[in-house]
Amino acid sequence: MKRLRVGVIGLGMGAAHVRNFQACPEADVVAVTDTDPNRLKEVANDHDVPNRYTDAAKMIRRENLDIVAIATPNKFHKPLTLAAFKAGAHVLCEKPMAMNAAEARQMLDAAVKAKRRLMINFSYRFTPQSQALKKAVDSGILGDVYFARTIWHRRRGLPRFGGWFGQKELSGGGPLIDLGVHRLDLALWLMGYPKPTWVLAGAYNPIASALAKKEKKKYDVEDLAVGLIRFENGATIEVEASWAANIKENEMMETRLFGTKAGLVQRNLDETYKFEAELYLEKDGAPWDMRLHAAPEFAGSSMAHFVDCIVRDKPHTAGGEEGLIVMELLDAIYKSAASGKPVQIR
Repeated sequence: MKRLRVGVIGLGMGAAHVRNFQACPEADVVAVTDTDPNRLKEVANDHDVPNRYTDAAKMIRRENLDIVAIATPNKFHKPLTLAAFKAGAHVLCEKPMAMNAAEARQMLDAAVKAKRRLMINFSYRFTPQSQALKKAVDSGILGDVYFARTIWHRRRGLPRFGGWFGQKELSGGGPLIDLGVHRLDLALWLMGYPKPTWVLAGAYNPIASALAKKEKKKYDVEDLAVGLIRFENGATIEVEASWAANIKENEMMETRLFGTKAGLVQRNLDETYKFEAELYLEKDGAPWDMRLHAAPEFAGSSMAHFVDCIVRDKPHTAGGEEGLIVMELLDAIYKSAASGKPVQIR
């Protein structure tokens, strides 16, 4: 069986892409790209990748790739995705899908035209706890889900302060588009991606903007954003995300679903990237808590899933269609925050 040829663009977050693709028995990382020559050399040497480029377009043209993984600043997701489709490759793109919904639509249209796959790296679907909860929800144990709250807060966790994350022209936004996108997708995925109808939101930047001014660094995105999303079926989601907030925890992630028969939570432990999952229900007239003590064995990463689905011609999760819905919601949250008014979706 032919092994898929993979190229990875951007070796900050992309270093994990290289590692996870190399763990797939049916894929080879044959080329990597980064504009930083030192990082390019370090990652390529560490993972024994033969072909190294500082020009992503050149790599896409030359390497006859089956998969292009894109882990660059958000500004470059769309043009690199379009170039990969033109070269005949499938694309795994880091979240967020694009800078805005208009770009996301162009990417999705290009995937359809090229007859190639587009997957968004919503990696928080791929934890054992999330997988177990998804099976529980799909079994009907929660009944009808009518409310969800999904959050990712940091006390002081601004990534690369002064770098591209804090510059709207490169990132498209702040913690909402960086962190909140993960928790929003997780809640939507567990709920089956109901159709949104309107959004009411707020966004604030009193902490990081003051620090940036003091340090003379560019920062023009939010510190914290919050949105209330209503769906056609009457359900609502509250989403919150921050890089800088006056809270006790250094890192707090939690997604809760409230159903007519039961509720659930997936949250991080001890302010780390380890997670737990619980269900809350009534049994024989008494309240019961169900806790996932031993996480089920799970084959791993979003990269492994993408490779497996391509090789075996199966549908993949986290497709461009869902990525577009998330982008539409992010756009609406930012628009509502700026105007102070509700924003209709579609």
